[in-house]
Amino acid sequence: MRRAAILTISDKGSKGERQDRSGPALKEILEKAGFSIANLEVLPDDQPLLEQRLRHLADASCLDLVVTTGGTGVSPRDVTPDATLAVIDRQVPGMAEAMRANSLAKTPHAMLSRAVVGIRGQTLIVNLPGSVKGAQENMEALLPALEHALDKIQGDPSDCGSMSE
Repeated sequence: MRRAAILTISDKGSKGERQDRSGPALKEILEKAGFSIANLEVLPDDQPLLEQRLRHLADASCLDLVVTTGGTGVSPRDVTPDATLAVIDRQVPGMAEAMRANSLAKTPHAMLSRAVVGIRGQTLIVNLPGSVKGAQENMEALLPALEHALDKIQGDPSDCGSMSE
């Protein structure tokens, strides 16, 4: 069973001033997709802290997937993509583009997303929007390719044929 962590990035949520609804919604989606959730937590919009947590979850906890929700926009406190870029080895721009394209079909505000998807070691790190609906829709957009991506990141040598082969 694949293991995942979900980090909700929210100043208000980390202070108990706002209930985290995105994290539990993502937990439900990922569990239905066959993931075991090893960690579910709320952190403030603090880049050094987020960088530390991402490193720990990828390196020490050896998780397959780390999903963040929140802090992906253009507000001054939206530092999730910056923290992710600081810790990943490689980007997976097609996944981030797929999320934006999916969201852009629903709202023009999707073009303000700075969400990043990248690889650290053998862990895929995915930034999702903070709204429940946006987080769910973006995660669901990635699900058809997620298992294959994780297999490849973890060294699967088989050919990348089409899904119909």
